[in-house]
Amino acid sequence: MYEQLKARIESRSAVVGIIGMGYVGLPLMLEFHRSGYKILGFDTDPVKVSALAAGKSYIKHIPGEKIAAIAASQQFTPTSDFSRLAECDAIIICVPTPLNVNREPDLSFVENSVRQIAKTLRPGQLISLESTTWPGTTDEISKPILEETGLVCGKDFFLAFSPEREDPGNKNFNTRTIPKVVGGLNKEDGDLAELLYASVVDRVIRVRSTREAEMTKLLENIFRSVNIALVNELKIVGDRMNIDIWDVIDAASSKPFGFMPFYPGPGLGGHCIPIDPFYLTWKAREYKISTRFIELAGEINTSMPDFVVHKVAEALNERLKPLKNSSVLVLGAAYKKDIDDYRESPTFELIELLNERGAKVSYNDPHIPKFGPSRKFPWEMLSTELTPENLAAADCVLITTDHSAYDYNFIVKHAKLVVDSRNATKKVTEGREKIVKA
Repeated sequence: MYEQLKARIESRSAVVGIIGMGYVGLPLMLEFHRSGYKILGFDTDPVKVSALAAGKSYIKHIPGEKIAAIAASQQFTPTSDFSRLAECDAIIICVPTPLNVNREPDLSFVENSVRQIAKTLRPGQLISLESTTWPGTTDEISKPILEETGLVCGKDFFLAFSPEREDPGNKNFNTRTIPKVVGGLNKEDGDLAELLYASVVDRVIRVRSTREAEMTKLLENIFRSVNIALVNELKIVGDRMNIDIWDVIDAASSKPFGFMPFYPGPGLGGHCIPIDPFYLTWKAREYKISTRFIELAGEINTSMPDFVVHKVAEALNERLKPLKNSSVLVLGAAYKKDIDDYRESPTFELIELLNERGAKVSYNDPHIPKFGPSRKFPWEMLSTELTPENLAAADCVLITTDHSAYDYNFIVKHAKLVVDSRNATKKVTEGREKIVKA
């Protein structure tokens, strides 16, 4: 089986199935198509499947022309028919791994995908999991489910883990140019996965096992979470001491060694950093280890929306306005600048906190005409037009996402009060008395 699958990968005659046509699976599909593979794209969402079949993109940074060209090429077929997994030589799982209401790992999407694969599993297939998860998921969850079929991992089928490293909107790196970490359950599993990914990306980093690969992704995101928590805490200290933390970070960044800048914000967003660290803290308890450093960082980062709302209330109070019944225009629903992705965006939490305190909240985002509902916040909002009249009508304009499309001079000129949680107004010179940093 090994030699046959190896030959199919080397000749690019292997059929590749990708489960999950979202922010990870769709860019990955583009690279496999570019490399000459036939691809089946699986998704449970019929809207996505229909859009892809019609050659339309539903992710802003992926041009519709690319999807249209691929749809017309006959090399890519989107489908919700999971029985077609039997046609695939390599199957890559790119599904969400959220937290449940108790902030514990929710692997239901992964488990459901693996069980779908097991229904049609045949000798000679390679399965690679890309969804971020705790170390041990591949061998403790995926392997037993697949071996219930009677087939043996490393002999009949092959199993690997290769963490996704997507960064939506990054103009410097993409799926092909970001190095790909790969680990297999056995040497043969890793060899095949390395061969497969090396055919579509520029560089593959081979690690000893799936557990090292799983831990690599967690380390990357925990590193960011802890350092963002550090500057968020220093922002609060600096605010009390009348010190501008952004000026301090800029000054510290002039050191050519031993320092890497991280920036504070209104809270963490995206699918990775607010969630992934807790996959390790949960698993560490099984080994009777308390990950205090990681958990403290999580506490600080999740408290930032409260700090921002406090700054809004304080700024309004100084202008003799209570937060209750004040109109607040929130600028930015995306979790970071210049993208249309609002997964885990702190804007949801901020709007909910403002509503709880009686504020009248509206929002604008040039990339997101409407947002919600989500699992956590079951309501929907439409973007308000950013006009001089709407800016002037708001008692407070709260900047939560520093989109490049915003004209910050225009915003400050027409607003009564601007609370800036991103230092987006750094270069504004006129009307700085209206700006409060948060």
